[in-house]
Amino acid sequence: MDQRGFFRPPNAWVGDVIPWEEDGRFHLFYLHESRQVPRIGMPWHRVVTDDLVTFVETGPALPSGGPDAADFNVYTGSVVVDGGIHHVFYTGQNPERIGADGLPLQVVLHATSDDGMRTWVRHPDDTFGATPGYETADWRDPFVFRDDEAGVWRMLVTARHADGPERRRGVIAQCVSHDLRTWEAAEPFWDPRRYIAHECPEVFEWNGWWYLVYSEFSESFTTRYRVSRSLHGPWQVPENDTIDGRAYYAAKSAARDGRRFFFGWISSREGGRDDGAWQWAGTLSVLEAEQNADGSLRFHPPLELSAGFGERLDSAASGTVLSAPDGYADLVLPTDLPAAFRVDAVFDIAPGTTECGLLLRASADGDEAYVLRLEPRRNRLVFDRWPRRRTGGEQWQISGDVPHVIELERPVTLAPGPHRLEVVVDGDLCVATVDGSVTLSTRLYDRTDGRVGAFVGEGTATVLSLEITGPSTTAVPAASLDDALVSS
Repeated sequence: MDQRGFFRPPNAWVGDVIPWEEDGRFHLFYLHESRQVPRIGMPWHRVVTDDLVTFVETGPALPSGGPDAADFNVYTGSVVVDGGIHHVFYTGQNPERIGADGLPLQVVLHATSDDGMRTWVRHPDDTFGATPGYETADWRDPFVFRDDEAGVWRMLVTARHADGPERRRGVIAQCVSHDLRTWEAAEPFWDPRRYIAHECPEVFEWNGWWYLVYSEFSESFTTRYRVSRSLHGPWQVPENDTIDGRAYYAAKSAARDGRRFFFGWISSREGGRDDGAWQWAGTLSVLEAEQNADGSLRFHPPLELSAGFGERLDSAASGTVLSAPDGYADLVLPTDLPAAFRVDAVFDIAPGTTECGLLLRASADGDEAYVLRLEPRRNRLVFDRWPRRRTGGEQWQISGDVPHVIELERPVTLAPGPHRLEVVVDGDLCVATVDGSVTLSTRLYDRTDGRVGAFVGEGTATVLSLEITGPSTTAVPAASLDDALVSS
Protein backbone atom coordinates (compact mmCIF):
# COMPACT_ATOMS: atom_id res chain seq x y z
CA MET A 1 0.00 0.00 0.00
CA ASP A 2 1.11 3.56 -0.68
CA GLN A 3 -0.04 5.02 2.63
CA ARG A 4 2.86 6.53 4.58
CA GLY A 5 2.88 5.85 8.29
CA PHE A 6 0.53 2.90 7.82
CA PHE A 7 1.00 -0.54 6.27
CA ARG A 8 -1.18 -3.17 4.62
CA PRO A 9 0.25 -5.92 2.41
CA PRO A 10 -1.08 -6.30 -1.14
CA ASN A 11 -4.27 -8.37 -1.25
CA ALA A 12 -4.07 -9.15 2.46
CA TRP A 13 -4.48 -7.58 5.89
CA VAL A 14 -2.43 -7.10 9.04
CA GLY A 15 -3.48 -9.10 12.09
CA ASP A 16 -1.85 -9.04 15.51
CA VAL A 17 1.61 -7.45 15.49
CA ILE A 18 4.58 -8.87 17.42
CA PRO A 19 7.04 -5.94 17.64
CA TRP A 20 10.74 -6.35 18.31
CA GLU A 21 13.32 -3.53 18.41
CA GLU A 22 16.97 -4.26 17.79
CA ASP A 23 19.84 -1.91 16.90
CA GLY A 24 17.43 0.94 16.29
CA ARG A 25 15.25 -0.97 13.86
CA PHE A 26 11.72 -2.22 14.48
CA HIS A 27 11.03 -5.73 13.28
CA LEU A 28 7.26 -6.09 13.13
CA PHE A 29 6.15 -9.69 12.82
CA TYR A 30 2.45 -9.89 12.06
CA LEU A 31 -0.32 -12.35 11.33
CA HIS A 32 -0.76 -12.25 7.56
CA GLU A 33 -4.51 -12.52 6.96
CA SER A 34 -5.38 -13.43 3.36
CA ARG A 35 -9.08 -14.11 4.00
CA GLN A 36 -8.87 -16.93 1.48
CA VAL A 37 -11.58 -19.59 1.49
CA PRO A 38 -10.92 -22.43 2.06
CA ARG A 39 -8.40 -21.40 4.69
CA ILE A 40 -4.74 -21.89 3.77
CA GLY A 41 -3.18 -21.60 7.23
CA MET A 42 -2.05 -18.43 8.95
CA PRO A 43 1.65 -17.47 8.64
CA TRP A 44 3.74 -14.76 10.25
CA HIS A 45 5.21 -12.16 7.91
CA ARG A 46 7.75 -9.49 8.84
CA VAL A 47 7.86 -5.75 8.17
CA VAL A 48 10.81 -3.54 9.11
CA THR A 49 10.97 0.20 9.70
CA ASP A 50 13.58 2.66 10.87
CA ASP A 51 11.49 5.83 10.79
CA LEU A 52 7.93 4.65 11.67
CA VAL A 53 6.75 6.09 8.35
CA THR A 54 8.29 3.82 5.70
CA PHE A 55 7.56 0.10 6.09
CA VAL A 56 9.23 -2.62 4.05
CA GLU A 57 7.76 -6.11 3.85
CA THR A 58 10.46 -8.79 4.00
CA GLY A 59 8.09 -11.66 3.28
CA PRO A 60 7.06 -14.78 5.25
CA ALA A 61 8.85 -15.24 8.55
CA LEU A 62 7.15 -18.25 10.12
CA PRO A 63 4.96 -20.13 7.65
CA SER A 64 2.01 -22.33 8.45
CA GLY A 65 3.10 -25.75 9.63
CA GLY A 66 0.81 -27.37 7.07
CA PRO A 67 -2.70 -28.87 7.11
CA ASP A 68 -1.81 -31.69 9.52
CA ALA A 69 0.35 -29.69 11.91
CA ALA A 70 -0.53 -28.32 15.33
CA ASP A 71 0.45 -24.91 13.96
CA PHE A 72 -1.61 -24.95 10.78
CA ASN A 73 -2.49 -21.45 12.02
CA VAL A 74 0.50 -19.57 13.43
CA TYR A 75 -1.07 -17.12 15.85
CA THR A 76 0.26 -14.43 18.18
CA GLY A 77 3.37 -14.75 20.34
CA SER A 78 6.56 -12.92 21.30
CA VAL A 79 10.29 -12.62 20.64
CA VAL A 80 13.22 -12.77 23.08
CA VAL A 81 16.97 -13.10 22.62
CA ASP A 82 19.31 -15.12 24.82
CA GLY A 83 22.98 -15.74 24.19
CA GLY A 84 22.73 -14.34 20.67
CA ILE A 85 19.91 -16.72 19.75
CA HIS A 86 16.47 -15.33 18.95
CA HIS A 87 13.50 -17.27 20.29
CA VAL A 88 9.88 -16.96 19.25
CA PHE A 89 7.05 -18.44 21.25
CA TYR A 90 3.77 -18.54 19.40
CA THR A 91 0.29 -20.00 19.32
CA GLY A 92 -0.55 -23.00 17.20
CA GLN A 93 -4.08 -23.96 16.22
CA ASN A 94 -5.54 -26.48 13.82
CA PRO A 95 -9.33 -26.69 13.38
CA GLU A 96 -9.00 -30.46 12.97
CA ARG A 97 -7.37 -30.91 16.36
CA ILE A 98 -10.04 -30.84 19.04
CA GLY A 99 -9.37 -30.29 22.74
CA ALA A 100 -11.05 -31.81 25.78
CA ASP A 101 -13.67 -29.04 25.69
CA GLY A 102 -14.75 -29.98 22.16
CA LEU A 103 -13.21 -26.89 20.54
CA PRO A 104 -10.09 -26.50 18.35
CA LEU A 105 -7.02 -26.99 20.51
CA GLN A 106 -4.57 -24.16 21.12
CA VAL A 107 -0.95 -24.85 22.07
CA VAL A 108 2.27 -22.91 22.64
CA LEU A 109 5.16 -23.64 20.26
CA HIS A 110 8.83 -22.64 20.11
CA ALA A 111 11.24 -21.76 17.29
CA THR A 112 14.76 -20.30 17.23
CA SER A 113 16.98 -18.36 14.83
CA ASP A 114 20.77 -18.09 14.83
CA ASP A 115 21.01 -15.96 11.66
CA GLY A 116 19.49 -12.69 12.76
CA MET A 117 15.80 -13.71 12.38
CA ARG A 118 16.11 -14.51 8.68
CA THR A 119 15.21 -18.19 9.17
CA TRP A 120 13.62 -20.11 12.04
CA VAL A 121 13.96 -23.70 13.26
CA ARG A 122 10.91 -25.20 14.96
CA HIS A 123 11.26 -27.28 18.14
CA PRO A 124 8.15 -29.48 18.21
CA ASP A 125 9.28 -31.29 21.37
CA ASP A 126 8.82 -28.03 23.31
CA THR A 127 5.13 -27.76 22.45
CA PHE A 128 2.65 -27.69 25.34
CA GLY A 129 -1.02 -27.01 25.89
CA ALA A 130 -3.16 -25.65 28.69
CA THR A 131 -2.11 -26.59 32.20
CA PRO A 132 -4.72 -28.11 34.58
CA GLY A 133 -7.64 -25.85 35.44
CA TYR A 134 -7.75 -24.01 32.11
CA GLU A 135 -9.80 -24.54 28.95
CA THR A 136 -7.79 -26.33 26.26
CA ALA A 137 -9.24 -24.19 23.47
CA ASP A 138 -7.98 -20.93 24.99
CA TRP A 139 -4.21 -21.11 25.49
CA ARG A 140 -2.62 -18.50 23.28
CA ASP A 141 -0.58 -15.33 22.77
CA PRO A 142 2.46 -16.32 24.88
CA PHE A 143 4.45 -13.30 26.03
CA VAL A 144 7.92 -14.20 27.35
CA PHE A 145 10.21 -11.87 29.28
CA ARG A 146 13.15 -12.12 31.63
CA ASP A 147 12.58 -11.50 35.35
CA ASP A 148 16.16 -10.78 36.44
CA GLU A 149 15.21 -10.28 40.07
CA ALA A 150 13.76 -13.80 40.32
CA GLY A 151 16.27 -15.29 37.90
CA VAL A 152 13.62 -16.87 35.66
CA TRP A 153 11.89 -16.44 32.34
CA ARG A 154 8.19 -15.74 32.67
CA MET A 155 5.55 -16.56 30.10
CA LEU A 156 2.13 -14.87 30.20
CA VAL A 157 -0.63 -16.75 28.38
CA THR A 158 -4.16 -15.77 27.38
CA ALA A 159 -6.30 -18.39 29.08
CA ARG A 160 -9.73 -19.13 30.53
CA HIS A 161 -10.67 -20.95 33.69
CA ALA A 162 -12.36 -24.29 33.10
CA ASP A 163 -15.28 -23.27 35.31
CA GLY A 164 -17.15 -20.18 36.43
CA PRO A 165 -19.49 -17.72 34.69
CA GLU A 166 -19.01 -18.08 30.94
CA ARG A 167 -18.08 -14.47 30.18
CA ARG A 168 -15.87 -13.91 33.24
CA ARG A 169 -13.42 -16.80 33.04
CA GLY A 170 -10.64 -14.81 31.42
CA VAL A 171 -7.25 -15.00 33.13
CA ILE A 172 -3.64 -14.29 32.26
CA ALA A 173 -2.01 -17.59 33.13
CA GLN A 174 1.69 -17.87 33.87
CA CYS A 175 4.51 -20.37 33.35
CA VAL A 176 8.18 -20.07 34.33
CA SER A 177 11.39 -21.50 32.90
CA HIS A 178 15.13 -21.47 33.50
CA ASP A 179 16.18 -22.58 30.02
CA LEU A 180 13.43 -21.44 27.58
CA ARG A 181 12.73 -25.09 26.81
CA THR A 182 10.95 -26.54 29.83
CA TRP A 183 8.04 -24.63 31.34
CA GLU A 184 6.28 -25.10 34.66
CA ALA A 185 2.88 -23.79 35.67
CA ALA A 186 2.85 -20.94 38.17
CA GLU A 187 0.12 -18.92 39.86
CA PRO A 188 -2.01 -16.77 37.52
CA PHE A 189 -0.35 -13.48 36.67
CA TRP A 190 -3.65 -11.57 36.67
CA ASP A 191 -7.07 -12.96 37.50
CA PRO A 192 -9.76 -10.25 37.64
CA ARG A 193 -12.69 -12.55 36.75
CA ARG A 194 -14.08 -9.73 34.63
CA TYR A 195 -13.60 -10.48 30.93
CA ILE A 196 -14.09 -13.28 28.41
CA ALA A 197 -10.33 -13.23 27.74
CA HIS A 198 -7.30 -10.94 27.85
CA GLU A 199 -5.69 -11.27 24.44
CA CYS A 200 -2.15 -10.31 23.44
CA PRO A 201 -0.90 -9.60 26.99
CA GLU A 202 2.42 -7.90 27.63
CA VAL A 203 4.20 -6.30 30.57
CA PHE A 204 7.03 -3.80 30.62
CA GLU A 205 8.78 -1.44 33.03
CA TRP A 206 9.17 2.26 32.24
CA ASN A 207 10.72 4.82 34.58
CA GLY A 208 9.80 2.97 37.75
CA TRP A 209 6.28 2.03 36.63
CA TRP A 210 5.12 -1.39 35.47
CA TYR A 211 2.49 -1.69 32.75
CA LEU A 212 0.18 -4.58 31.92
CA VAL A 213 -1.39 -4.30 28.45
CA TYR A 214 -4.11 -6.56 27.06
CA SER A 215 -6.96 -6.58 24.56
CA GLU A 216 -10.48 -7.58 25.52
CA PHE A 217 -13.70 -8.31 23.66
CA SER A 218 -16.27 -8.49 26.42
CA GLU A 219 -18.23 -5.30 27.12
CA SER A 220 -15.85 -3.51 24.76
CA PHE A 221 -13.56 -4.47 21.89
CA THR A 222 -10.41 -2.55 22.71
CA THR A 223 -6.86 -2.55 24.08
CA ARG A 224 -6.50 -1.57 27.75
CA TYR A 225 -3.67 -1.14 30.24
CA ARG A 226 -3.04 -1.27 33.97
CA VAL A 227 -0.24 0.34 35.98
CA SER A 228 1.67 -0.64 39.13
CA ARG A 229 4.86 0.10 41.01
CA SER A 230 5.62 -3.62 41.05
CA LEU A 231 5.68 -6.43 38.53
CA HIS A 232 3.48 -8.37 40.93
CA GLY A 233 0.84 -5.65 41.34
CA PRO A 234 -1.55 -4.59 42.66
CA TRP A 235 -2.62 -3.24 39.28
CA GLN A 236 -4.34 0.14 39.24
CA VAL A 237 -6.97 1.24 36.73
CA PRO A 238 -6.06 4.63 35.19
CA GLU A 239 -8.84 7.15 34.71
CA ASN A 240 -8.79 6.42 30.98
CA ASP A 241 -7.50 2.87 30.63
CA THR A 242 -7.98 2.44 26.87
CA ILE A 243 -5.39 3.10 24.17
CA ASP A 244 -7.89 3.89 21.42
CA GLY A 245 -11.45 3.00 20.43
CA ARG A 246 -13.25 0.07 18.83
CA ALA A 247 -11.41 0.18 15.52
CA TYR A 248 -7.86 -0.14 16.97
CA TYR A 249 -7.04 -3.55 18.42
CA ALA A 250 -4.37 -5.97 19.64
CA ALA A 251 -1.77 -3.26 20.24
CA LYS A 252 1.60 -4.36 21.62
CA SER A 253 4.62 -2.17 22.20
CA ALA A 254 8.34 -1.76 21.76
CA ALA A 255 10.71 0.96 22.96
CA ARG A 256 13.56 2.91 21.36
CA ASP A 257 15.65 5.77 22.76
CA GLY A 258 13.38 6.22 25.76
CA ARG A 259 10.24 6.39 23.61
CA ARG A 260 7.56 3.71 23.54
CA PHE A 261 5.43 2.87 20.51
CA PHE A 262 2.32 0.74 20.24
CA PHE A 263 1.70 -1.27 17.08
CA GLY A 264 -1.89 -2.31 16.42
CA TRP A 265 -4.29 -2.61 13.51
CA ILE A 266 -7.18 -0.44 12.39
CA SER A 267 -9.98 -2.85 11.59
CA SER A 268 -11.47 -2.96 8.13
CA ARG A 269 -15.23 -3.06 7.56
CA GLU A 270 -17.05 -5.69 5.57
CA GLY A 271 -17.62 -4.69 1.97
CA GLY A 272 -15.50 -1.54 2.37
CA ARG A 273 -18.60 0.35 3.54
CA ASP A 274 -19.23 2.67 6.49
CA ASP A 275 -22.14 0.42 7.57
CA GLY A 276 -20.18 -2.81 7.14
CA ALA A 277 -19.46 -4.99 10.15
CA TRP A 278 -16.02 -4.63 11.72
CA GLN A 279 -13.64 -7.36 10.56
CA TRP A 280 -10.71 -9.08 12.19
CA ALA A 281 -7.41 -7.58 10.90
CA GLY A 282 -6.84 -4.45 8.87
CA THR A 283 -4.05 -1.89 8.49
CA LEU A 284 -0.99 -1.47 10.71
CA SER A 285 -1.04 1.80 12.65
CA VAL A 286 1.44 3.14 15.21
CA LEU A 287 0.72 5.21 18.31
CA GLU A 288 3.28 6.74 20.64
CA ALA A 289 2.79 6.69 24.41
CA GLU A 290 3.99 9.33 26.84
CA GLN A 291 4.01 9.14 30.63
CA ASN A 292 2.17 11.31 33.11
CA ALA A 293 3.47 11.86 36.62
CA ASP A 294 0.96 9.38 38.07
CA GLY A 295 2.05 6.63 35.69
CA SER A 296 -0.93 6.98 33.38
CA LEU A 297 -0.30 7.28 29.64
CA ARG A 298 -1.32 9.64 26.89
CA PHE A 299 -1.32 8.60 23.25
CA HIS A 300 -0.83 10.24 19.87
CA PRO A 301 0.59 9.31 16.45
CA PRO A 302 4.39 9.45 16.28
CA LEU A 303 5.82 12.88 15.57
CA GLU A 304 7.48 11.34 12.52
CA LEU A 305 4.04 10.88 10.95
CA SER A 306 2.99 14.49 11.50
CA ALA A 307 6.33 15.70 10.17
CA GLY A 308 5.56 13.99 6.86
CA PHE A 309 2.83 16.55 6.10
CA GLY A 310 4.28 19.88 5.04
CA GLU A 311 2.55 21.08 1.88
CA ARG A 312 0.04 23.78 2.82
CA LEU A 313 -3.40 23.13 1.28
CA ASP A 314 -5.80 25.48 3.08
CA SER A 315 -6.37 27.36 6.34
CA ALA A 316 -8.88 29.44 8.27
CA ALA A 317 -8.25 32.94 9.54
CA SER A 318 -6.98 32.94 13.11
CA GLY A 319 -9.54 34.34 15.51
CA THR A 320 -12.59 33.28 13.50
CA VAL A 321 -15.52 33.15 15.92
CA LEU A 322 -18.25 30.55 15.49
CA SER A 323 -21.18 31.51 17.70
CA ALA A 324 -24.65 30.01 17.92
CA PRO A 325 -26.02 30.32 21.48
CA ASP A 326 -29.11 28.26 20.61
CA GLY A 327 -28.32 26.85 17.20
CA TYR A 328 -25.58 25.72 14.85
CA ALA A 329 -22.88 27.55 12.87
CA ASP A 330 -20.11 26.29 10.64
CA LEU A 331 -17.30 27.36 8.35
CA VAL A 332 -16.40 25.21 5.33
CA LEU A 333 -13.09 25.91 3.64
CA PRO A 334 -13.11 26.18 -0.18
CA THR A 335 -10.50 23.57 -1.13
CA ASP A 336 -11.44 20.05 -2.26
CA LEU A 337 -8.78 17.93 -0.63
CA PRO A 338 -6.73 14.97 -1.88
CA ALA A 339 -7.00 11.49 -0.42
CA ALA A 340 -4.30 12.19 2.20
CA PHE A 341 -4.14 15.28 4.39
CA ARG A 342 -3.57 16.46 7.94
CA VAL A 343 -5.66 18.94 9.93
CA ASP A 344 -4.28 20.82 12.92
CA ALA A 345 -6.97 22.88 14.65
CA VAL A 346 -7.13 24.73 17.97
CA PHE A 347 -10.53 25.74 19.35
CA ASP A 348 -11.02 28.10 22.28
CA ILE A 349 -14.25 26.68 23.71
CA ALA A 350 -16.44 29.09 25.65
CA PRO A 351 -18.11 27.98 28.90
CA GLY A 352 -21.44 26.25 28.43
CA THR A 353 -20.82 25.20 24.84
CA THR A 354 -22.53 21.95 23.90
CA GLU A 355 -20.35 20.90 20.96
CA CYS A 356 -17.78 21.91 18.38
CA GLY A 357 -15.30 20.22 16.11
CA LEU A 358 -14.31 19.36 12.55
CA LEU A 359 -16.09 18.30 9.38
CA LEU A 360 -14.12 15.93 7.13
CA ARG A 361 -14.74 15.33 3.42
CA ALA A 362 -17.64 17.73 3.70
CA SER A 363 -19.96 18.93 0.97
CA ALA A 364 -19.60 22.59 0.02
CA ASP A 365 -22.48 23.60 2.30
CA GLY A 366 -21.27 21.40 5.17
CA ASP A 367 -24.54 19.47 5.28
CA GLU A 368 -22.90 16.13 4.51
CA ALA A 369 -19.62 15.11 6.13
CA TYR A 370 -17.81 12.91 8.56
CA VAL A 371 -17.84 14.64 11.94
CA LEU A 372 -15.32 14.70 14.79
CA ARG A 373 -17.32 16.24 17.62
CA LEU A 374 -15.97 17.55 20.91
CA GLU A 375 -18.70 17.50 23.56
CA PRO A 376 -17.60 19.49 26.64
CA ARG A 377 -20.76 18.72 28.63
CA ARG A 378 -20.06 15.02 28.31
CA ASN A 379 -16.24 15.28 28.24
CA ARG A 380 -15.89 13.13 25.18
CA LEU A 381 -14.86 13.00 21.52
CA VAL A 382 -17.19 11.12 19.20
CA PHE A 383 -17.18 10.20 15.52
CA ASP A 384 -20.35 10.84 13.54
CA ARG A 385 -21.48 11.20 9.94
CA TRP A 386 -24.25 12.76 7.95
CA PRO A 387 -26.33 11.46 6.35
CA ARG A 388 -26.72 8.55 8.71
CA ARG A 389 -28.16 5.16 7.80
CA ARG A 390 -31.73 5.24 6.44
CA THR A 391 -34.25 2.54 7.33
CA GLY A 392 -36.84 3.62 4.78
CA GLY A 393 -37.86 6.28 2.31
CA GLU A 394 -39.75 8.55 4.67
CA GLN A 395 -38.19 11.69 6.10
CA TRP A 396 -38.38 10.33 9.64
CA GLN A 397 -36.84 6.97 8.70
CA ILE A 398 -33.29 8.03 9.40
CA SER A 399 -31.14 7.01 12.35
CA GLY A 400 -31.68 10.23 14.23
CA ASP A 401 -31.97 8.35 17.50
CA VAL A 402 -28.32 7.22 17.19
CA PRO A 403 -26.20 10.02 18.70
CA HIS A 404 -22.96 8.98 16.95
CA VAL A 405 -21.10 5.87 15.84
CA ILE A 406 -21.56 4.11 19.18
CA GLU A 407 -18.28 2.19 19.22
CA LEU A 408 -16.30 5.34 18.44
CA GLU A 409 -16.43 7.38 21.64
CA ARG A 410 -13.41 8.54 23.63
CA PRO A 411 -13.39 10.18 27.06
CA VAL A 412 -11.43 13.44 27.23
CA THR A 413 -11.47 16.38 29.64
CA LEU A 414 -12.82 19.45 27.84
CA ALA A 415 -12.76 22.35 30.30
CA PRO A 416 -13.45 25.82 28.85
CA GLY A 417 -10.41 27.17 27.00
CA PRO A 418 -8.11 26.07 24.15
CA HIS A 419 -8.13 22.48 22.88
CA ARG A 420 -6.19 21.05 19.98
CA LEU A 421 -7.70 18.55 17.54
CA GLU A 422 -5.25 16.94 15.13
CA VAL A 423 -6.39 14.58 12.37
CA VAL A 424 -4.52 12.47 9.84
CA VAL A 425 -6.58 11.15 6.93
CA ASP A 426 -5.03 8.82 4.39
CA GLY A 427 -7.36 7.07 1.98
CA ASP A 428 -9.89 5.22 4.11
CA LEU A 429 -7.91 5.70 7.35
CA CYS A 430 -8.52 8.40 9.95
CA VAL A 431 -6.65 8.98 13.23
CA ALA A 432 -7.76 11.87 15.44
CA THR A 433 -5.98 13.16 18.56
CA VAL A 434 -7.22 15.57 21.21
CA ASP A 435 -4.67 17.64 23.14
CA GLY A 436 -1.87 15.21 22.25
CA SER A 437 -3.25 12.63 24.67
CA VAL A 438 -6.43 10.88 23.46
CA THR A 439 -6.69 9.10 20.11
CA LEU A 440 -9.57 7.81 18.03
CA SER A 441 -8.94 5.74 14.90
CA THR A 442 -11.53 4.70 12.33
CA ARG A 443 -12.31 4.14 8.65
CA LEU A 444 -13.79 6.54 6.09
CA TYR A 445 -15.19 4.51 3.23
CA ASP A 446 -18.28 6.02 1.66
CA ARG A 447 -17.15 9.64 1.25
CA THR A 448 -13.88 9.70 -0.71
CA ASP A 449 -13.46 13.44 -1.26
CA GLY A 450 -14.64 16.81 -0.05
CA ARG A 451 -13.57 19.71 2.15
CA VAL A 452 -12.74 20.46 5.76
CA GLY A 453 -14.91 22.59 7.98
CA ALA A 454 -15.30 23.71 11.58
CA PHE A 455 -18.57 23.99 13.49
CA VAL A 456 -20.16 24.84 16.81
CA GLY A 457 -23.50 23.82 18.28
CA GLU A 458 -25.22 25.74 21.10
CA GLY A 459 -22.33 27.87 22.20
CA THR A 460 -19.23 29.64 21.00
CA ALA A 461 -15.86 28.40 19.78
CA THR A 462 -13.08 30.64 18.51
CA VAL A 463 -10.86 29.06 15.87
CA LEU A 464 -7.40 30.04 17.07
CA SER A 465 -5.83 28.11 14.20
CA LEU A 466 -6.89 25.67 11.50
CA GLU A 467 -4.21 24.49 9.09
CA ILE A 468 -4.52 21.77 6.46
CA THR A 469 -1.40 20.20 4.97
CA GLY A 470 -0.72 17.47 2.48
CA PRO A 471 2.07 14.88 2.36
CA SER A 472 5.50 16.38 1.78
CA THR A 473 6.66 16.14 -1.79
CA THR A 474 10.10 15.11 -0.58
CA ALA A 475 10.31 11.33 -0.51
CA VAL A 476 11.41 9.58 2.64
CA PRO A 477 14.84 8.03 2.06
CA ALA A 478 14.59 4.25 1.95
CA ALA A 479 18.29 3.45 1.71
CA SER A 480 18.45 2.51 5.39
CA LEU A 481 16.05 -0.34 4.68
CA ASP A 482 17.84 -1.72 1.66
CA ASP A 483 19.74 -4.29 3.67
CA ALA A 484 16.47 -5.52 5.17
CA LEU A 485 15.20 -6.26 1.68
CA VAL A 486 18.43 -7.95 0.66
CA SER A 487 18.45 -10.16 3.76
CA SER A 488 14.84 -11.26 3.43
